[in-house]
Amino acid sequence: MTPTDLRPTPSTARRAPTGRPVTRALPTRADLDAAALRIAPHIVRTPLLRGPSAGPHGPDLLLKGEHLQAGGSFKTRGAANAVLALGADRVVTGSSGNHGIALARLARPLGITLTVVLAAGAAPAKAAAIRALGAETVQVGGGVAEREEHARALARETGALLVPSSDHPLVVAGQGTVGTELLTDAPRTETVYVPTGGGGLLAGVCLAAAGHPVRVVGVEPALTPRYARSLAAGHPVALPPCATVADGLRGQRPGQVPYPIIRDRVDELIAVDENEILAATALLRRHGVDAEPSGAVALAGALRAGRRERVVAVVSGGNTPARLHPAHHTRA
Repeated sequence: MTPTDLRPTPSTARRAPTGRPVTRALPTRADLDAAALRIAPHIVRTPLLRGPSAGPHGPDLLLKGEHLQAGGSFKTRGAANAVLALGADRVVTGSSGNHGIALARLARPLGITLTVVLAAGAAPAKAAAIRALGAETVQVGGGVAEREEHARALARETGALLVPSSDHPLVVAGQGTVGTELLTDAPRTETVYVPTGGGGLLAGVCLAAAGHPVRVVGVEPALTPRYARSLAAGHPVALPPCATVADGLRGQRPGQVPYPIIRDRVDELIAVDENEILAATALLRRHGVDAEPSGAVALAGALRAGRRERVVAVVSGGNTPARLHPAHHTRA
């Protein structure tokens, strides 16, 4: 599949009002099924890979290989579902990098003008990859909260459609196809571990797991456990900016769309520290999986839990410095 294959279809595309995200009811399992059909020609159906050995007392590990996804991460699923369904010609988003890369790959062949707002701590290589794909980037001071506020203001000012990285029903439904695929391929999975930042992927997997006995565990960096804190408080709470090595998981506050889905279905939230994240990243690389630190967080959670059971850990992204070289993306 090449970017030039991407086209919105008349049956799914519609013109979206600009300047703000479309308000809809929370997504359902039916929305995941619709998303799967919509995005199927434009994504990779990623494999389940045998995971590294966790020893005789550790979990039986499989890895959902979203590092092999088009654009290098699961973000392509939600981005594709949103832009193909809404059909806007101008889009603004806030991103730590991977969502911006996913949208930029889609925008060029679809004739969409894209602006990606990045926070001060965004990875320079990811910003360069977004620009190499033809999108404009704007960098703002502060953390994810300031980034998102600037993206909202820019969408209002320019009349562009705002496509958040996680807090949108269509984005959550697209991300949820990760869960439907892995539970189809490994229906006897006992626990799935999901890296958790903005919460779109975890919410999507929760929807995919509706009616299934699988345990769903969200794994957050210990420096920013915004979902664990929010569920303990009984409402969304905002945390200060952080500089976790898992740069894709620096969200400060749960999204309005993901939060109630996660609240009602997630079985557990685990926090992993920076050393555990880096150790899991190194373990994956020795195993032949070139994951970025954000993509290794779920494995770090599975290893910390240490349950002797059938486990799938979602490797959510592989946009490492080598992969982020602009020449790679212009060929992708």
